[in-house]
Amino acid sequence: MPFTDRRHAGRRLAARLDRWRGRDVVVLGLPRGGVPVAYEVARALGAPLDVILVRKLGVPYQPELGLGALGEGGLRVVDPDSLRRFGIRAPELAAVESAERSELDRRAARFRTGRSRLPLSGRVAVIVDDGVATGASARVAVAAARAAGAARVVVAVPVGSGKAVESLAEDADDVVCLECPAPFTAVGQWYADFVQTPDEEVARLLSGEAVEPDPAAGDEEVTVFAGAVPLAGRLTVPERAAGIVVFAHGGGSGRHSPRARWAAEVLHRAGLATLLVDLLTPSEEADRARVFAVELLASRLVEVTRWVRRRTGLPVGYFGTGTGVAAALLAATDYRVEVAAIVARGGRPDLAAKRLGWVRAPTMLIAGALDTAVLDLNRAAHAQLRGETHLAVVPGATGLFEEPGALDAAAGLARDWFRTHLAPVRVEGT
Repeated sequence: MPFTDRRHAGRRLAARLDRWRGRDVVVLGLPRGGVPVAYEVARALGAPLDVILVRKLGVPYQPELGLGALGEGGLRVVDPDSLRRFGIRAPELAAVESAERSELDRRAARFRTGRSRLPLSGRVAVIVDDGVATGASARVAVAAARAAGAARVVVAVPVGSGKAVESLAEDADDVVCLECPAPFTAVGQWYADFVQTPDEEVARLLSGEAVEPDPAAGDEEVTVFAGAVPLAGRLTVPERAAGIVVFAHGGGSGRHSPRARWAAEVLHRAGLATLLVDLLTPSEEADRARVFAVELLASRLVEVTRWVRRRTGLPVGYFGTGTGVAAALLAATDYRVEVAAIVARGGRPDLAAKRLGWVRAPTMLIAGALDTAVLDLNRAAHAQLRGETHLAVVPGATGLFEEPGALDAAAGLARDWFRTHLAPVRVEGT
């Protein structure tokens, strides 16, 4: 697996672009996944960062298959061979284009938040994405940069198909691609963590508000053993932290998750420490039975809690997502640990149904108003919990909290709950 996550890929890509340092460069990320990569490139080159907005035109009812792409300024690229192959008629193409144009306009308003596009006239435009499969979006981005007056256009990606990279070389002045594996099937196969990048992270990176690890604050990679099983984690302890929040995830969303990192950064700014830990090893995550083995996850979370309590001496809270919600609720009933507060965002509290009545830690359940199935599960869990509990419903949010402002709202609710309940407690013998 060449890349841990997008920001790791960005740091590697930046090393190949060092020759552009000190030049009149603008780095342009393709939202959403290209922006974390572009952020690292811009930071390394000392260059300004902006987005270049492009939307794929997908086959009706099979949107993962691309027909072409749209760009700002009315640009459009359509593959006539794809139109013929899929039998796409003009009204169908117009409907797809209208929907994607609306989404492009929404993203422009969301990501720039009133800021103007950075001028490209006479400058070097470095267009960055997390990878290229067909190259359609990148080709439209190149055309958009040239239309904006860029003197030179460079496309830079961590990974791509050989065919796409070769075709891009006909459009761009230079193409930089770290990995061109053969056979190539999908960009995400070359990342250990390829979780979708939320709108909030894109907006935050573009605004320059990204929070970097602070060594003085005790930010480090750690390994916690649950029996003989090593669990990887990221421990961050701000100065004078009032408590520590352990993030409990199900499979597929671990310590590298952009949503988890964003929530953790919100907690750091509130003076709370965090431990983002993978309760399953990489090989175990491929086994769906393990992902839903909540008793196993809970037992490991108990071991993690005992370790972090010894390490920091701070009162502990749990932030659960996915099947990690059930693991957090189950672990909180174990006599060997003391849990000061729990936040469960979405997820599956029903998998802990047999012990919900035993939970005594103050518990907040957060669900999206549009995620009706999970909302019903959380309502049922709320009725079964016996301690202090609150059900918070985020308006307009679906299960992944991808809607504008939804992730911010959920993170703010969690911050306020933990800040209220994670007060320092005296540890015997200290």
